[in-house]
Amino acid sequence: MGETNPLQTILDNLHSAVLVINQDLRIECMNPSAEHLFQISSKRAMNRSIDELVPGEPEFHDRLARSMLSAHPFTVYDTGLQNHDGTVMAVDYSVSPIAYRSEGEFLLLEFTRLNSFMKISKEETLIHQHDATRSLLRNLAHEIKNPLGGIRGSAQLLDRQLDVNDKEFTRIIIREADRLQNLVDRMLGPKNLPEKQRLNIHKVLEHIRQLLKAEAESITFVADYDPSLPDLHADESMLIQALLNIVRNAVAALHGQGQIRLRTRPRRNCSIRSTTYPLVAQIDIIDNGEGIPDDLSETLFFPMVTGRAEGTGLGLSIAQSLIQQHNGLIEFTSKSGETCFTILIPLENDHD
Repeated sequence: MGETNPLQTILDNLHSAVLVINQDLRIECMNPSAEHLFQISSKRAMNRSIDELVPGEPEFHDRLARSMLSAHPFTVYDTGLQNHDGTVMAVDYSVSPIAYRSEGEFLLLEFTRLNSFMKISKEETLIHQHDATRSLLRNLAHEIKNPLGGIRGSAQLLDRQLDVNDKEFTRIIIREADRLQNLVDRMLGPKNLPEKQRLNIHKVLEHIRQLLKAEAESITFVADYDPSLPDLHADESMLIQALLNIVRNAVAALHGQGQIRLRTRPRRNCSIRSTTYPLVAQIDIIDNGEGIPDDLSETLFFPMVTGRAEGTGLGLSIAQSLIQQHNGLIEFTSKSGETCFTILIPLENDHD
């Protein structure tokens, strides 16, 4: 048995992901941390272009090419790179040119994942905000419903004592009281516990896609499904409502013209609310609209928060509640030309 190379041992035990690429920007080697980050084995990655591993990132590829030509190292902090499986990685990365007299010139790429702590912190903040808002709404609903019931009851009694021609205003009061009651109930979100069963998420997405294609004929709906994704253990009606709310928001954001992509992917070893699940269904709803204004991004899942004059601001709040009942979470990223809502639902829910 040959002696273990100590440098290889050090490389294999680094927490940061390390890649080496050659002059053609093809992968020469990668350590186990890089395999985990990019969700690909070193055997499969070998000799593949870095463009295949990190697609759709022209600035990243230009920087690598310039570094190879100039032999100048560089570091980029806190950036997002698209992985070959469609996920976005939040990383710092450094690039160092290295040269061997006989072997040629290479680039050493070192990636440090940022999103582990930041993602957990962001999720906890989002969940705490959502829970606090729901608690506030429950108290507010109690304070509203009691006098609202009294107003409606009094209007009904008065309505019985009036002639038919004099009932217009009492009926307006009753109708508006009912409208407010319905609004309060919607703000509180779903009351029933989910009735979970095995279901194919792609059938649900196709149902939504066909429904909205009929409603928004000028918008292109693209299905990008991973057929290897196992069935979910979920409440079908809740899932349809949550996804429909998000896709309808995407339709509204396009103002009648654009594209919406419905994408599914499996994610392994994914953390949701400080719990790591071996396998999670990732459902991405991506539109090519103007993006979400910065002043809405921190409060987007709050009830009554909306960027549209005609919107109620309840769709995303309700969707978040429905997905949380499946131990999942909704996140989003947005920039001009691309907004992506990501729904994460654990696939190992049989114990629920």
